[in-house]
Amino acid sequence: MRRKAYVPGVAACLAVVLAGCTGGSGDGATSDDSNPGRPGVTTEAAEPGRYRTLPEPCGAVGDKTLDSLLPGIEEIPDEAQRDKAYKGEPTLAYDTDRKVGCRWKVESAEATNHLFVDFERVVSYDNSVSDDSQAEQLFAKQVEAADLPEPVVSESASSPSSSSSSSPSSSSSSSPGSGSPSGASSSGSPSATPSGSAPSGDASSSPSGSATPTDLQPRLLDDLGDEGYVDDELSDSGSTAKQRTVTVAFRTSNVMVTIEYAEQSATLGVVPDSEEMQDMARKLASQLADSLGG
Repeated sequence: MRRKAYVPGVAACLAVVLAGCTGGSGDGATSDDSNPGRPGVTTEAAEPGRYRTLPEPCGAVGDKTLDSLLPGIEEIPDEAQRDKAYKGEPTLAYDTDRKVGCRWKVESAEATNHLFVDFERVVSYDNSVSDDSQAEQLFAKQVEAADLPEPVVSESASSPSSSSSSSPSSSSSSSPGSGSPSGASSSGSPSATPSGSAPSGDASSSPSGSATPTDLQPRLLDDLGDEGYVDDELSDSGSTAKQRTVTVAFRTSNVMVTIEYAEQSATLGVVPDSEEMQDMARKLASQLADSLGG
């Protein structure tokens, strides 16, 4: 029997397959690389992220910083227990090049403090998406999950100052302690309310230098890594002592860092200070960002 003849276009393709075929098929379709000057099939891989490894998490926080964040750690009487407290407890990790973390906990006569530091290195498995872009998408989801207040709260921060400037007599007569009372009345945030009762002298320890309750609300941070935010939650557990948890998270290139700093007072009715805790957590975040080179 006679064999069926090859379709001319197909035969030509088979003959020059190694050199690339630019001929069309019988139905008029063109191959991927039929456009001159364009590598139809070959696409350039997206740029990899800056970081290929992660720091050792329990060694990322220095002893002096732990002394500040965990009051009472220096006073642990047993030397072995004190050394263990400083070393922290690493979290379970299956791939230390991708995600690592460490926890510390110290109890004292005044309060119980917790510190958690987490590092995550993001790698994109899509050649068209860079590691940085993938990390940016994941961090955006983390910010969304934090459910931060709308940025318009920053506009309300100027309202108390403008109103006080319009009534100089009232502001001058109460200037020595005006920061706390005015702040307490202007805040609608659970995290900001307790800070209004803090001594006005504590304002100097704030990152902004002149803290108001509005300044202490959960918010985005534009001075930490490529992007960051701070969250502040006060638990309402009825008759037990309240626990405040401050979260500071940031992204630098393809690494995301999350810090959770919590304090529960040993005395009923005593609320952990929002301004002080945010200040210390943000200082630690800045140190970690510097250590990453971001």
